[in-house]
Amino acid sequence: MELIDFLCQTQNDVRTREGSPFAELTFADVVMQHMSEFGMTFDPQICHYSARVGNANLRLSGFAISEEADQLDLFVSLYSGANTIQPIARDEIIGAFEQCMQFLKKCVEGRLLSTMDESHDAYTLALTIKGSYANLDQIRIYVLTDRQRQTKGNFKSREIGGKIVKLEVMDIERLHRHWSEGKPRDELIVNFEEVSGSPLPCVLVQDSTADYDYALTAIPGEALRFIYEKYGPRLLEANVRSFLSVTGKVNKGIKETLINKPERFMAYNNGIVVVTDEARIGKTTEGGPGILWLKGMQIVNGGQTTASIYFTKRKNNDIDLSRVRVPAKVIILRSDNTVAEEALISDVSRYANTQNRVNLSDLSANKPFHIELEKLSWKVFCPDSEGRWFYERAAGSYNTMLSREGTTTAKLRKLKDSIPSSRKITKTELAKYLNAWDLRPHLVSLGAQKNFERFMDNMKQEDGNLVIPLPDVATYKAMIAKAILFKKTHSLVRPMFPAFQANVVAYLVSVLSNNIGHRIKLERIWEKQDISTELRHQLTTWAKEVNDILHHSSNGRMISEWAKRQECWDTIRTSKYSPVNDGIPELR
Repeated sequence: MELIDFLCQTQNDVRTREGSPFAELTFADVVMQHMSEFGMTFDPQICHYSARVGNANLRLSGFAISEEADQLDLFVSLYSGANTIQPIARDEIIGAFEQCMQFLKKCVEGRLLSTMDESHDAYTLALTIKGSYANLDQIRIYVLTDRQRQTKGNFKSREIGGKIVKLEVMDIERLHRHWSEGKPRDELIVNFEEVSGSPLPCVLVQDSTADYDYALTAIPGEALRFIYEKYGPRLLEANVRSFLSVTGKVNKGIKETLINKPERFMAYNNGIVVVTDEARIGKTTEGGPGILWLKGMQIVNGGQTTASIYFTKRKNNDIDLSRVRVPAKVIILRSDNTVAEEALISDVSRYANTQNRVNLSDLSANKPFHIELEKLSWKVFCPDSEGRWFYERAAGSYNTMLSREGTTTAKLRKLKDSIPSSRKITKTELAKYLNAWDLRPHLVSLGAQKNFERFMDNMKQEDGNLVIPLPDVATYKAMIAKAILFKKTHSLVRPMFPAFQANVVAYLVSVLSNNIGHRIKLERIWEKQDISTELRHQLTTWAKEVNDILHHSSNGRMISEWAKRQECWDTIRTSKYSPVNDGIPELR
């Protein structure tokens, strides 16, 4: 899909999320969810804040905090809504960075807490930042925009409260690259004569029949640390996942080796896999082949190793990285076919990472339950006999379908009319819809992958086999009805509250299911492909009450964290709500 088509699809996604007057927040939500799926950030939350404190303008659109509370991402949205590729000036991006940095700075200083109303949804975030800032290992600020950067250089990191804050831009072009699984076009040039003082000795394997050359080398630990410090997450953009925590078992092992036995690092570590657009091979001082520089360098496997070296050195400055060598496999691309080249990068990234943890949702794609749902999505038409829903059993299959069958403009338009992206459901989304209906909003609040794991676990017997029968047409229609209900509820809730809408939606659907779910005619929702005005009014009433109870019961805790607990659901479930309105046509 071309960039202009991707832009139009993104704008359509924003506009079709009904009921939101805050288009820039809806856009931020769309982009943050994409980034979460790419593995670039954690479980993101929309959180709107705009104010003037002293002489500073403060602005925030959303945030994400790692599960261990050691990494923080802040997001600010610059949205135009245009259907044509528009440039964005560097000064405008810098201005957005400054406003978000002022938000962060005022949080760290505690000045924001003294000026902010405690009922504001950003208050608990400010409180969390103030209390946990000293323990943060990584802080990033992202400007999200539907326009295109004109200059591709890095933005220099800043320092706030003794911590380095990295500045990143996710413009429509960069988002498109990730979405299409293509290689990042940003030119990352690493000159090893400058970085490490000499070319990297290597074993070079060239094959005239292949579309790549191959080199084995070892990169000095200090050189790898410097490269990550300079380029940060951009170095990992072709990776199927990026570095998100230093506390995992693998990363703890890396840290211990760096501290206690740095000379053993090369023996203990599997190394990294690098893909590069170009390489210059020269001679080492001993006369053997050596890598002088790499252009377009991407670490497709070993992001955990690379970032762990960087963060461990930052926290333990006395570590001697001069004794550390990291084994590296370098794949030098030389194909003239851009599509084939990008497919190779994607495959290398995917296969190189198979020895490590991958998402359960990816591993579960071939379960009979998901295969049968995919089959049903292809043969069950909507009541208009023309449209269909799309169950994306394998990541990216929706886009593959559009590319494969939309061979002409007319065919592509017809496909998008009959199966719009708004009717695409991924495995993790289905798990969210069904777990919310089945009174498990605290699991939904754990985030997409963890909720999916619990969803699959609830299907299993002790022997690991699935216990529920394969879905039939009636079951499929009921599932889609629950998806419609969840989506419409989300559209209602989004403009009502500036933050934590995802938690409110999950709990609201569960409250609805708990209170009147046995009376709801799911078959009517399927037939109408919508919910009634009367049901919307009921949901709106209960949404305010659910939001109030979430906040009051949290006792100052971050709502998104409180919502993950069974205790939270017990409180919400047993609370009193306004009576059910008369005349809701979905009710028996």
